[in-house]
Amino acid sequence: MFKKIGPGVLIAAAFIGPGTVTACTLAGVGFGYSLLWAMLLSIIATLVLQEMSARLGVITQRGLADVIKSELKNPVLRIIVIGIILAAIVIGNAAYEGGNIGGATLGLQALFGTLYDYMYPFIIGALAFVLLYMGNYKLLEKVFVSLVLIMSGSFLVTALLTKPDIWDVLQGMFIPHAPQDSILTIIALVGTTVVPYNLFLHTSLVSEKWKSKDDLQLVRRDTWVAIIIGGLVSMSIIVSAAAIPGNKVQNVMDMAQGLEPLFGSSAVYFIGIGLVAAGVTSAITAPLAAAYVANSCFGWKADLKDIRFKLVWMTILFLGVFFMTFDIRPIEIIKLAQIANGLLLPVIAIFLLWVVNKTSIMGSYKNKMMQNILGIGIILLTLLLGARSIMKVLGWY
Repeated sequence: MFKKIGPGVLIAAAFIGPGTVTACTLAGVGFGYSLLWAMLLSIIATLVLQEMSARLGVITQRGLADVIKSELKNPVLRIIVIGIILAAIVIGNAAYEGGNIGGATLGLQALFGTLYDYMYPFIIGALAFVLLYMGNYKLLEKVFVSLVLIMSGSFLVTALLTKPDIWDVLQGMFIPHAPQDSILTIIALVGTTVVPYNLFLHTSLVSEKWKSKDDLQLVRRDTWVAIIIGGLVSMSIIVSAAAIPGNKVQNVMDMAQGLEPLFGSSAVYFIGIGLVAAGVTSAITAPLAAAYVANSCFGWKADLKDIRFKLVWMTILFLGVFFMTFDIRPIEIIKLAQIANGLLLPVIAIFLLWVVNKTSIMGSYKNKMMQNILGIGIILLTLLLGARSIMKVLGWY
């Protein structure tokens, strides 16, 4: 079974970063189980889009940006679209990398104290650097499987220890309800799960792992299993946070302190371990995704050991460590990245739906009617999400 595990686990690890952990924590603390339906909806949207992305990768043996570039015949439109993709993914991931390393740093502080906390960003950065520099895809896969299992176990155990009411959990999952002042939290839950760069990362990784159309069933199973596990982890964080008395939690480490009355000081260690795993996985996948996107946009045809590929992820990783080490908060860059991603997600979803419906690209593996209906629904959702997130950043909402 483990030999058949593929890129799906990297995709799950990528969307369960510190941002997701924090968003799920605040959703649970502020609204109990009532926003679990939003997470379920996000997981379904992720499953549909990532399946299309993975199918495109295994059938074409090319990256998503490669396919989009080849299908855009107008040179001006091609330059504009590829430029937007490149800027949004590379600049956006550089801005968010500081948050990924910061999340792992918080976890280390919970486990080992704050005496040497100035060293933690370097430790996380060095670990990510070594794993990426080795350029061994199979090793990366094994590391991610281990980290996802640790992260999943940590957060699932935390949720079970809170002894949630199963009926209330099921109601929260299957009966949509938006409490007052919950709209921005709903946007955050969807926005941290349906991630634009994962569509590019998945297409590229699938073509690295599998070379035959006969592997499509394995590709789908890998995608579905990994993303469903990722969804369960996200839901378990919401369930855990819902058990905290009061609503004074501002971040995930406050959640650990809030859970102490339930099961003592061990809460800090469960949350700390989960947060380290979440931070490290995202700190590796964000630079990796940026490198794959640059690779496709510039048509390098480079592998993990190519110096150009390495220079891209090194730059992203360096900026993340730099921002954290000197306590720099690149707020304007992050705001720009949020606007870019808000625009990018529906655009990429539209392009993805377009190319997976082309017989010239997909042959008999193009979308079926139900996949198109789901895809159009998700595009409408991402348009709403993108508009709201941009309005939020600009202070219009």
